[in-house]
Amino acid sequence: MTIGTFSFLAFIVLQRLGELVLAKRNTAALLARGAHEAGAGHYPVMVALHTAWVLGLVAFGFGEPINAIWLAVYVVLQFLRVWILATLGPRWTTRIIVIDEPLVAKGPFRFLPHPNYTLVVFEIFVAPMVLGLLWLAVLFSVLNALMLYHRIRVEDHALRRS
Repeated sequence: MTIGTFSFLAFIVLQRLGELVLAKRNTAALLARGAHEAGAGHYPVMVALHTAWVLGLVAFGFGEPINAIWLAVYVVLQFLRVWILATLGPRWTTRIIVIDEPLVAKGPFRFLPHPNYTLVVFEIFVAPMVLGLLWLAVLFSVLNALMLYHRIRVEDHALRRS
């Protein structure tokens, strides 16, 4: 394994773990402010899907070289991630948390109804491509599409009811 491959995989693992910590903190704070969770039943499935994706990247990408073009695309996606996180601030979480406050309508939310899901769609495809794993990119893109089909419907329904 090259240092580039190791660094890329380590970045993804550490980023995802950091997001879980941030999401847990933000979720607790939102719930303490009177928010409620919707769609909790499918959350473990989503976590399992994303965990399997990361494990697949590590297991099958371990000895693969980095594709510089796909890596550049992935880096651009990380700027979108920072923009989304900065825009949502303490309202960003991995769960569907509904609070009686106006929806965020600035930043990337001016252009897309679900920018974080859009980002994840691209990341799930692009990260395996950085390592030349087309089959992994396609497999998890399909699985993620099925998850998002359900999740977005649950989230939109919860937001309409609030």
